[in-house]
Amino acid sequence: MSDSSAVADLTWPEVGERAAAGAILAVPLGATEQHGPHLPLSTDTDIALALCDRLATLRADVLVAPAIPYGSSGEHAGFPGTLSIGQAALELLIVELCRSATDTFDRILLVSGHGGNLAPLRGAVALLRGESRDVRLYLPRYQGDPHAGRAETALQLALAPPRVRAERAEKGDTRPLPEILPLLRAGGVRAVSPNGVLGDPAGATAEEGARLLAHLITDLLDETRRWWPVASPKGLP
Repeated sequence: MSDSSAVADLTWPEVGERAAAGAILAVPLGATEQHGPHLPLSTDTDIALALCDRLATLRADVLVAPAIPYGSSGEHAGFPGTLSIGQAALELLIVELCRSATDTFDRILLVSGHGGNLAPLRGAVALLRGESRDVRLYLPRYQGDPHAGRAETALQLALAPPRVRAERAEKGDTRPLPEILPLLRAGGVRAVSPNGVLGDPAGATAEEGARLLAHLITDLLDETRRWWPVASPKGLP
């Protein structure tokens, strides 16, 4: 039997055996949206998938579903490459996906790398839990720039340095989020930041990103322990 933690690498009997042993299905959710002139459109998806993959190295009972690369990204409309499916479609997608997944898995963990997915994901989780399905949602929490600034740049430098166009990095709108929120709601990111950056990527390093990633995976591990205790994790990041 394969020891892979990726569901897509396994056969159906192998998945069945792992599920019967109590496997948790971790579903990475991201977005395909602009991240300034220097970060790839997949940034949110990359972060979510990295967290799920690292969790699976720490908990033998975690299997990782293929990442969902589309989310609710309407606030990034007007930037070439942004592909949004909207809130209603995302909520429906997650509801139907988890209904299907719970035919096999008793426990589902949704890990979203995009803050704009929060409202539809909360709606989906509330509906699913109302149907007595054990579905949980994790959204990474960290201090720093709201979008494509120092934190996300550092994370991408830690995950895939060649994918960061460091020479194109530039400061965007650095005002506090509460100050610009009304403008964002009315006109999206374009209304406040022509380059799509909310913050300043200057000074970001791979070392800083590695520390942030370690903090996030420790937090995720703690959350999953609280929701679903395990006898002993495989180790710490």
